[in-house]
Amino acid sequence: MHILLTRPLEDCSEMILKFQSLGHQVSHIPLLKIESENYENINYSAYGGIIFTSANAVKFLDSKKIDKNIMCFCVGGTTEKKARSIGFQNTIAAEGNVFNLKELIIQNYLQKDKPLLYISGEIISFDLDQQLLKDGYLIKRIINYRVKHNQTFNENFVKELKSNLPEIVYLYSQNSALSFLNFIKINQMENLWMNTNLMCIGEKTSSILNEIKWKKIFLFNPGEEEFLLYKI
Repeated sequence: MHILLTRPLEDCSEMILKFQSLGHQVSHIPLLKIESENYENINYSAYGGIIFTSANAVKFLDSKKIDKNIMCFCVGGTTEKKARSIGFQNTIAAEGNVFNLKELIIQNYLQKDKPLLYISGEIISFDLDQQLLKDGYLIKRIINYRVKHNQTFNENFVKELKSNLPEIVYLYSQNSALSFLNFIKINQMENLWMNTNLMCIGEKTSSILNEIKWKKIFLFNPGEEEFLLYKI
């Protein structure tokens, strides 16, 4: 099958190699640029736990002064892997779902008198900090990166994609979906996707692309990408 991956290359290089080893053709289009954001100095010792809802939040955090034994809550396996790669030891991961992450925090973080530190990007799909505040937790959110949409794409890539459309496209966020919709419209490809299966994380992501006719739309969690190949 021809598969189109849309995450930044450093986040999907392993998946590209995996799919290619299974005999699939893989194309890659970087829809988003991830840039670090300056943030205030943090007294990490004041916090009893840290929350990451993306691997980018881990990547752009200056973690040298953090006790790596702090309780570390991660939205999914990819984020947990990134956190462990920089030394965090006491990690707990949800299944790529922020709602599940909230429940994990409620079940495992019992120090309501000591605040949680929530590290995230500028745009989030679920106001986790506000929800935890309602449940009686003390929490501070720090924004350490922002997302920008790519506006220009290689003409040869677009031409080749039009001549050989993928059977599967994977999208991982609402930002990616908005950027992909923009890519489709800029290149006048609105009516070309009827034989393509769209794989999205969450209904909010898929709903952005509902105006395009797809063969089928599937919802998935990170880590299920290979499994989905066998559902087509």
